[in-house]
Amino acid sequence: MNKNFILASQSPQRKKLLEQIGYNPKEICSADIDETPKKDEKSSQYVKRMAYEKACRVAQKYKNNVVLASDTVIVCGRRIIQKAKSAEEQTKVMELLSGKTHRVLTAVCVIDSKNKASIRLNTTKIKMKRLTKTEIEDYVKSKEWVGCAGYKIEGILGAFVIQMNGSYSGVVGLPLYEAKCLLNGAGVF
Repeated sequence: MNKNFILASQSPQRKKLLEQIGYNPKEICSADIDETPKKDEKSSQYVKRMAYEKACRVAQKYKNNVVLASDTVIVCGRRIIQKAKSAEEQTKVMELLSGKTHRVLTAVCVIDSKNKASIRLNTTKIKMKRLTKTEIEDYVKSKEWVGCAGYKIEGILGAFVIQMNGSYSGVVGLPLYEAKCLLNGAGVF
């Protein structure tokens, strides 16, 4: 497996997805950045900016290396769903998404060894069933959502998805097609 790039993410899901397609980073480094959306910033601009800023932060530490970063958000209407900090917040998120179609946006940014950044955006539409109060309570109690923006599709919540149009790996946190294209473009095969 190829190891000549840095993964700017502590997400075990992103690392597993990369390994699934034969890519194994030589280093994993978390990018500690401010993730506050700017006033009037569109969701697509926000998620691309987050991926870019994460990649830049890690590229500063690992000069002359290829760096891959990614960011995922859930958008319901125009509202960006941030990571819930409590069970009460997560309950409100689940009530908001219940019975609705929402979008999952994942941006991937690769900075090559010459410090050139390339960004791709993946959008997936998901239609969720109307959730009962018990389903919401059980999901919140499961704590699968901890550390995720909105939810974790590869767990219990997967049974609530009626329809998905887009990339499953993008919803998990790293659209593999886009990631592979960007890595290949930066010389990582």
